[in-house]
Amino acid sequence: MSQDIVDLQIDATILDPLDAAITQMENSLSGLISLTPDQRRGLMKMGEKSEAFCRAALHVAQQHSGIMARDFDIEAFQRDQQTLDLLRPRILRIAHLHQRITDTEMALGSDLMIASLEVYGVLKVAGKGKGLDDARRNLGARWRVGSQARETDEPSAGGGNG
Repeated sequence: MSQDIVDLQIDATILDPLDAAITQMENSLSGLISLTPDQRRGLMKMGEKSEAFCRAALHVAQQHSGIMARDFDIEAFQRDQQTLDLLRPRILRIAHLHQRITDTEMALGSDLMIASLEVYGVLKVAGKGKGLDDARRNLGARWRVGSQARETDEPSAGGGNG
């Protein structure tokens, strides 16, 4: 193989404990919610600059609870801040792990595509007359587009989109 970005073997014996750990995370965080795209767009967002504002507002509300409306739930305000503070380090760790998994998935896919193109290239050159025409046509079918299908279809330079 001319490309081997990642050389990772996952032993099947780790899959059950890995799945159990993921299940434990899901169960431990069962209170997490899912928002629709419309809900996401409609929410007021707290950015980095707004976080200091929110912390200061919480402090003021705690110090001067008497001026707040009766139905203003300071305890819920405090719980939200505490929960965010507890989740943030875990969010960062999970996000970093997710990025590594996604990058590894992309690299594995790229390695597979490069190796597959090498196999296809060999079939096209060295496979002629050796009873491999069906295998070459089957692999070549990946590059055919609708009615433009030809037996000589070629992958585009740069690897294509899919």
